Amino acid sequence: MIDLSQKVMLVTGASRGIGASIARVAGRAGAQVVLHYGRSRAGAGAVAAAVGADRSHLVHADLGRPGEAATLWREALAWRGRIDVLVNNAAVALEVGLDDREAWTAAWDETWRVNVVAVADLCREAILDFRARGGGTIINIASRAAFRGDNPEYFHYAASKGAVVALTKSIARGYAREGVLAYAVAPGWVRTEMAKQAERTHGLAALTRDIPMGDMAPADEVANIVAFLASGLARHATGATIDINGASYVR
Repeated sequence: MIDLSQKVMLVTGASRGIGASIARVAGRAGAQVVLHYGRSRAGAGAVAAAVGADRSHLVHADLGRPGEAATLWREALAWRGRIDVLVNNAAVALEVGLDDREAWTAAWDETWRVNVVAVADLCREAILDFRARGGGTIINIASRAAFRGDNPEYFHYAASKGAVVALTKSIARGYAREGVLAYAVAPGWVRTEMAKQAERTHGLAALTRDIPMGDMAPADEVANIVAFLASGLARHATGATIDINGASYVR
């Protein structure tokens, strides 16, 4: 059993999907968890109830707005006076084609603000704090799209996740000597509310036809990997990306 009883974690996008699973698994492992949410306080509240009222704290932030990431970090830090593990999970995946220039530009702008700039801003805050305290862990949720690309309607999403992987590697190389560890986790299709919506639109067979295991990954499998990395049991794996995609993309 992974023991996170000495860890305070900040999980972004924790009101649903992968983020909610990460928070719940971390809570079961003993962590104290700051749950960031953007829209659904009710969803975040349900996750907080599962973690435990005395071991969870809700913080709202719109990560698409400049400066919100730094404010989120400060508010999260104030709860227990420290954060040991940052999990950058919050992201947007907007569908847009090539034909509408205005929609294309808007999708790229929002995706970059949320998926890259806010992630980088939170990483910056974490690095500055971790260096002063002698170390800490950053876990960035990327995607298999960072490595194999995505459909034309999601060029911007794939590009943003590629940037997240490059950022993670750079952090690991730059700050490992000061105890700052950085990992990326790259899921393929995961059984979440977002996946269910895609399944209703495209059908399960279309989403899973290139997954040798024949099904999407349960969200808790992603969460289990995050909990392992957060535990400190694989410090020398810093800089690595862990794939979880049912062998649909093997590097």
